[in-house]
Amino acid sequence: MDKFNCQVVCLLLLVLTASLFPTPSNAQSYELGGGLGVATYSGDLVRRLDQGNVGIQGTLFGRRNFDNVWSLRGGLSFARLSAADSISQIDLPSIRRDASFQGSLFELSAVMEYHFIDFLHPHSVYKYSPYGFFGLGYSYFTATGQSYFADPEAGRYNVGTPVIPFGIGVKYQLSEKWLLSAEMGFRATFTDLLDKVDGNLPVNPVQADPNGVVQPIRISRGNYSDKDWYYFLGLTISYSFNNIRCYTYN
Repeated sequence: MDKFNCQVVCLLLLVLTASLFPTPSNAQSYELGGGLGVATYSGDLVRRLDQGNVGIQGTLFGRRNFDNVWSLRGGLSFARLSAADSISQIDLPSIRRDASFQGSLFELSAVMEYHFIDFLHPHSVYKYSPYGFFGLGYSYFTATGQSYFADPEAGRYNVGTPVIPFGIGVKYQLSEKWLLSAEMGFRATFTDLLDKVDGNLPVNPVQADPNGVVQPIRISRGNYSDKDWYYFLGLTISYSFNNIRCYTYN
């Protein structure tokens, strides 16, 4: 792990400690929760959100509510990501490339949430609120794959990268203690190697034609200028440990 990645992880651990192990306060409330959903990826093998390449996703988190508008959430997530040219079939060069991967992703993140409706106030006429979130995270991906059909380094590989998590969701207050949320999250990574396809590395594979003549094959090596993304969609439920859930403003 390089120096920058180490600094990101240390920063996230400090934020998570503040979120999950709070100091006593009468002006804030704290929650613990978890959730399940699906995850997918986009990059050199998949150019858009594709429901044919989804895996399971789960998360555990702690939340610190500063008031009825702003919250800090720290969490640990797990997801399965996979894709294959034989399934996506973007174009003929991609089909000839025959790249594929599948693996497990672990994410540590801290995000700020902004609620658009003061739904936690005891006199509020609303039991729900849309919200948005933005933050910082770090992901570690361990997988098996091949970057093209004749990849001499096909097999297991690992990738670690900082990520920028952001997205939208809706929260619903089930009771004074329980909250249900539906959330769509986007993760912008700083790597182009989640799928093992590196657009910076030239390759000219060859293959014998029916007459036995060796011919170079035109394959897609991906776009070196684009980074990989992954996405979470799921439901979470959380429990509040404080009785005081409303805040007054001057």
